[in-house]
Amino acid sequence: MSEDGHEFKDGLEDVGVPSGAQPDPDNPGWYSWGDFPRSSFAAATGRLLFKPGGPGRGMARMFPTEAHMNMGGSIHGGAVMSFIDMAMFAGGRCAGMEQGHYVTLDMTTHFLSRGKVGIPLDAHVELVRQTRGHVFLQGVVKQDDQPCYSFTGTLKRVRERNSPA
Repeated sequence: MSEDGHEFKDGLEDVGVPSGAQPDPDNPGWYSWGDFPRSSFAAATGRLLFKPGGPGRGMARMFPTEAHMNMGGSIHGGAVMSFIDMAMFAGGRCAGMEQGHYVTLDMTTHFLSRGKVGIPLDAHVELVRQTRGHVFLQGVVKQDDQPCYSFTGTLKRVRERNSPA
């Protein structure tokens, strides 16, 4: 059993946190890679936190602000899907996804209820399967422990990164 009470089955071990991750000083038990470069698209999501969730599972968290709202006062769908995309990588690594460079091949998101600003979104990511070239993930995003969004996604392992434009 892990320190956080997860029981391990089928010989799986707790994976821990990805390399380069540091404990987040404002959120005990959570980790981050620090702030994204201000000029990057990822910076629009805000601080991304993550932590292991037990064997084959990881979690990622974002803090939605008014900058993430749509015209109807809910979290914009594009902000939600950007967060889920990033959560598949961070949560996937915490769940045991092999280290490497990946790109998103596909992602399906189901909008179950409206997300609210000011309450953290927690993506619960499950590593369904990993092959030599692909990673299959699924999960649910909760707010105040209530499901708001569900998702599935596939990541493709690539050998080389694109060079900057």
